[in-house]
Amino acid sequence: MDELRDLYQEIILDHNKNPQNFHKLVDADFTLEGFNPLCGDHYTFYLKLDGETIEDIGFEGSGCAISKASASLMSSILKGKRKEEAEHLFSLFTDIVTGKIDPAEHIEELGKLAAFAGVADFPVRVKCATLPWHTMHGALQGKQDNITTE
Repeated sequence: MDELRDLYQEIILDHNKNPQNFHKLVDADFTLEGFNPLCGDHYTFYLKLDGETIEDIGFEGSGCAISKASASLMSSILKGKRKEEAEHLFSLFTDIVTGKIDPAEHIEELGKLAAFAGVADFPVRVKCATLPWHTMHGALQGKQDNITTE
């Protein structure tokens, strides 16, 4: 189990240092900001859709390692997914990091997102991990108001 936890920590550290899709999309269909006042995480997310499919996703901003890694991994995984698939992963991810469901039962479906299962042990970090997901969810729902964790 320690080897698995080490691997997951490595994934989070790597995505924090080398975030994927960390750029503005000038032709985005949806742009939405997310803010976590407790930690200071503040990101702008950009979504480009092709019908019901997420064609491209990007983000800019700053925050703690957990939030940046979550945004990076989320953006990589959601590219090419249909909106309903993205919404399903949103629900699954939030249930995992809040400890509502056992990640071991969904390990294949989660893939690298399982790296965030340990966040459930640190309730104050849950908002950091879920901010990107709530913001993406808001963008897919067509929300105009910024997303905040408070």
